[in-house]
Amino acid sequence: MGDLLVKLYDLPHRENPEGILIKRPLAPEKRTVVSWVERHFGERWASEVEMAFSGHPITCFVALTPTRELVGFACYDTSFRGFFGPTGVEESSRGTGIGSALLLRSLEAMREAGYAYAIIGYSGADEYYGRIVGAVPIPDSEPGPYRDWIHRD
Repeated sequence: MGDLLVKLYDLPHRENPEGILIKRPLAPEKRTVVSWVERHFGERWASEVEMAFSGHPITCFVALTPTRELVGFACYDTSFRGFFGPTGVEESSRGTGIGSALLLRSLEAMREAGYAYAIIGYSGADEYYGRIVGAVPIPDSEPGPYRDWIHRD
């Protein structure tokens, strides 16, 4: 699993799935979002989401149902500047287009912030990212900047 490169100046049009709101969460929603991510995706991703709330603007987007239930999230500029991720969609909501909408909204925000390219680190879903945003593998990028992670007990 290497890194992928995305041209932000050539993104496809984004459409949100019916009834889904994609929004940048507010600071008072931090604990709700971080707790949800930790429950569904683990403490490492929750740590990155915390970082997304440390700047202004917040570098995270969430997907909400009409009843305002959280069903997905996507972040950028968390562990490394110019990187997209982490991102995740609740298992029962996968395959509905929510992940693609979150991806595109995040990449649009990166473009609006002045980036021309984004890196998707340690992807594991190269085919998906290639199909949705034209991402291409970066040669010799495995294990990339995550190589020196602290091992857990």
